[in-house]
Amino acid sequence: MATEPNLHRASHMRALAHPTRLRLLALLREHGPQTAAHLAKFVDEAPGSLSYHLRTLATAGFVEEAAGPGTDRRQRWWRAVHETTVWDTAEFARDPERLTAQREMFRSLGQAYATRLTDYIDAAAELAPEWLEAGFTTDRSLRLTPAQLAELGAEVEALQERWLAASEHNAENADAAPVFFLAQGYKQP
Repeated sequence: MATEPNLHRASHMRALAHPTRLRLLALLREHGPQTAAHLAKFVDEAPGSLSYHLRTLATAGFVEEAAGPGTDRRQRWWRAVHETTVWDTAEFARDPERLTAQREMFRSLGQAYATRLTDYIDAAAELAPEWLEAGFTTDRSLRLTPAQLAELGAEVEALQERWLAASEHNAENADAAPVFFLAQGYKQP
């Protein structure tokens, strides 16, 4: 799968810099088309508020209206436009407005990642032992050149693609469950 940048505007990145919008986009990618009322089961906000956030994401090109089941035309169904959001970090760093928007979004992403880990920690007592034993977190400080860091990123991307294929194959597997995978690599400040 190509990972061509699909995000170029600071205004669009600012749309993603909101924690609720990040969560909505993630839910649509994970669960497929949903209405604001369906999404409210996962996000502690009123459907009207979620509709506003969904319209904001639609204006920025991240979600679009989708055909939904049922005959109630009052229900607006939404779907994610892309499987992933990709941008050129260096492109954003060359423009002060885009750099500021990128910072805001990275901060929101960091909070979202921390929330996911906290949710996992809080639910650990309820998980089956095999899921606890299989889970992992890891971190290392490495000394690399920019080219080596880029190579590491490409290898992680290839590894992720391999496991995405396994994930798609497991769509009907009752033993499989949603798993969150996160990898990061960047120069330490």
